[in-house]
Amino acid sequence: MKVIEKIQSLQEGKVVFSFEFFPPKTEDGVDNLFERMDRMVAHNPSFCDITWGAGGSTADLTLDIANKMQNIISVETMMHLTCTNMPVEKIDHALQTIKSNGIQNVLALRGDPPHGQDKFVQVEGGFSCALDLVKHIRSKYGDYFGITVAGYPEAHPDAIGNDGVATPEAYQNDLAYLKRKVDAGADLIVTQLFYDTDIFLKFVNDCRQIGINCPIVPGIMPINNYKGFLRMTGFCKTKIPAEITAALEAIKDNEEAVKAYGVHLGTEMCRKILAHGIKTLHLYTLNMEKSALAILMNLGLIEESKISRSLPWRRPANVVRVKEDVRPIFWSNRPKSYITRTIGWDQFPHGRWGDSRNPSYGALTDHQFMRPRARDKKLQEEWATPLKSIDDIKEKFKSYCLGKLRSSPWSELDSLQPETKIIHEQLGKINLKGFLTINSQPAVNGERSDSPSVGKYKC
Repeated sequence: MKVIEKIQSLQEGKVVFSFEFFPPKTEDGVDNLFERMDRMVAHNPSFCDITWGAGGSTADLTLDIANKMQNIISVETMMHLTCTNMPVEKIDHALQTIKSNGIQNVLALRGDPPHGQDKFVQVEGGFSCALDLVKHIRSKYGDYFGITVAGYPEAHPDAIGNDGVATPEAYQNDLAYLKRKVDAGADLIVTQLFYDTDIFLKFVNDCRQIGINCPIVPGIMPINNYKGFLRMTGFCKTKIPAEITAALEAIKDNEEAVKAYGVHLGTEMCRKILAHGIKTLHLYTLNMEKSALAILMNLGLIEESKISRSLPWRRPANVVRVKEDVRPIFWSNRPKSYITRTIGWDQFPHGRWGDSRNPSYGALTDHQFMRPRARDKKLQEEWATPLKSIDDIKEKFKSYCLGKLRSSPWSELDSLQPETKIIHEQLGKINLKGFLTINSQPAVNGERSDSPSVGKYKC
């Protein structure tokens, strides 16, 4: 079923929500994602979507996950599709594949350049923008697909200047382009993440003023950790209200406090949006469940103890099988088994580092969230250099310990931290002897907790 049809058929006053996931980097991560997804889908989201890696880097995995979401997890599935680095034949292969799997929903995007490239380059004979992709889908597949497009409350990041703001002209041009996508056949808009609710509400009103009348779904990203929040908002050039910055600055070293604040902030943002008559919410989960579900529970949209189904199984989402009311035993189709697992045991706190079996492990390379390319260049310059001997390796690590290299493949922080600089000369000598170090701290005893270098350890 098309997502737009589900939204249009909503009962008066009913609120619906949806979840976004991305393809994990490892096979174990994929298996664990299906288990996590199964638990989240038990709360009856209106749909779930799965992202498409920049330059088509996750094409096969995204197609496989989308198929299993629709036909095993049994949730209405929307697949992202970008045209960056994508020949038309590859785009049509993806569309034909999901159509044959009973999927009717596509999020049409231009996408970011493949990893390692600075600028979008149109493939010969391919499409240059999401508008081209929308037109192609409608011309070749008619009304079969429901087409969603991205909306940018602050304007597309490419239109935002170095001061963090788009000019009025750039903002209006972005709105006009969005209308062209809708006029070409898009029937739903999901927005980029934002943290200033007033900006989103103004965006909706501005869209209505120029004749964009389709539903506009707000994209909400719960804050799970401080560094990840800065990374995401930096990628997207998202405005952060001063009160949010102040609140996070005070608790940035306490991850549980950051998560709790993220749930509180997400809840209040959603309450304000719902109060303005918008009855759809889209949660960017980053493959993590606790914060997203906590926000929905705070809003009274789900209750952990009231997961019910009209049938003993989840009704199929496949458009061909949606009317089935009987179902064979299908043990072999489960991603792993029916055995209940310990919920969330593998949830790690540090963004991209941790257990590789976790579905949220790995760098996210979706169209919205790519690692800073400036950092990638620095890593290439400082670390991707020819090494001819073991001594070259020792010398490289010594240079890092002495602060001569500012980047690190093991950390997203710039250069050495203050506490490490206390012992950096000793570390340099140790590394020259072949004891290679990547995370060293000095022994500290009796230092005050307000020390600028080691105070965070509460000695």
